[in-house]
Amino acid sequence: MFLKDPAATIDYAVDWQAAYLDGQTIAMSQWSVAPSVAGGMTVTDAGHAAGRTAVTLAGGQRGGLYRLTNRVTLSDGRSDERSLDVRVEDR
Repeated sequence: MFLKDPAATIDYAVDWQAAYLDGQTIAMSQWSVAPSVAGGMTVTDAGHAAGRTAVTLAGGQRGGLYRLTNRVTLSDGRSDERSLDVRVEDR
């Protein structure tokens, strides 16, 4: 579980290369946040390079628990996803 302040705009990353890329590259990366609610946490920027994906998150309701999911498509057409839980608290 990761903690985020509601006023913070912060980056999170997933290192896919450490898991299993074995010569493959990330062709596409998509991020989503659930639940998607007014005043909730949002993705403000995202990218990928060198076997890692990154996202910038903003907002979120105090006490809220969000599931951040990264779905990637690899250069050989395979796909996978990873999810992180983010709790929003005053820090």
